[in-house]
Amino acid sequence: MKFSLFVHMERLDASESHGQLYEDFCRLCEIADRGGMTAIWTGEHHGMEFTIAPNPFINLADLARRTKNVRLGTSTVIAPFWHPIKLAGEAAMTDIITGGRLDVGIARGAYTFEYERLMPGLDAWQAGQRMRELVPAIKGIWAGDYAHDGEFWQFPSTTSAPKPVQQPHPPLWIAARDPNSHEFAVANGCNVKVTPLWNGDDEVASLMGKFNAACAKYPDVPRPKIMLLAHGYVGTDADDIAQAAREMSVYYNYFFAWFKNERPIRQGLIEALSEADLAANPQVSPEVMRRNLPVGTADEVIERLKRYEALGYDEFSLWIDTGMSFERKRASLERFIADVMPAFAE
Repeated sequence: MKFSLFVHMERLDASESHGQLYEDFCRLCEIADRGGMTAIWTGEHHGMEFTIAPNPFINLADLARRTKNVRLGTSTVIAPFWHPIKLAGEAAMTDIITGGRLDVGIARGAYTFEYERLMPGLDAWQAGQRMRELVPAIKGIWAGDYAHDGEFWQFPSTTSAPKPVQQPHPPLWIAARDPNSHEFAVANGCNVKVTPLWNGDDEVASLMGKFNAACAKYPDVPRPKIMLLAHGYVGTDADDIAQAAREMSVYYNYFFAWFKNERPIRQGLIEALSEADLAANPQVSPEVMRRNLPVGTADEVIERLKRYEALGYDEFSLWIDTGMSFERKRASLERFIADVMPAFAE
């Protein structure tokens, strides 16, 4: 199993500047590159200080100059916010800048907050339909002389300018949860990215089961890769690990708040959650974080990741956005590289 880093700029309050957040982001990516991780992934979000990522291609182009070995991936661009010609061209340009290190992950999006502002009236079902139309369209544009007459986009014969370095195109990844998404990805020759969020090993196994069923449904298609994205923390002692579990619990409470889209938002920051708010959401309590996620000593994290590997996951991506300080993220990442990854060396 390979290992990668999933990272954004993110903050729960305005105590750290955007400039410092970006430097912290880059420093974590440089550590991942030097430490032998296989890829860095960063996504797309708009108007949300919780996840600051307006255009992942800009970040990846900069990281191409700051790193040497890692693949550089979008995880993920939000399909309904992109015209196929624009996505094909920007991705191809980024592939050139990165020297052919680009991976392109695509999703339908998750936050109603973003739909309301960029495409009012859009719902998750229509966003998924747009994703299904987008993927074959960008493949056609990369191949060249491609015309499209679909439900959401129509355009005459077009060729991507420029074309990507990787041929026939950079690897494509689809964020999948339900069986239809897995089947769409496999049928279209795309790799799959899944996340169990705060859920435990049963959900991890269920997601792999859906992927295996999709592969079985399309036996003539070469098996794509599947990546598991999850929060994790490698701690030094019981107090350090308990603090990480509390921090992740707070992070997921804010995740819930953004997802529900009910609290006031000012200057891109959602209204602060009280201790009562946190206590009222036991499904993401610190105990759940500790029980369900790879959070613990290096040996405990290795044991859990070995179970993921045995299920058939090709890659584990360490989701490092947690609301904790940069120094705590850095220390955990360095322990993950030094003390966990060697247990999976080929």
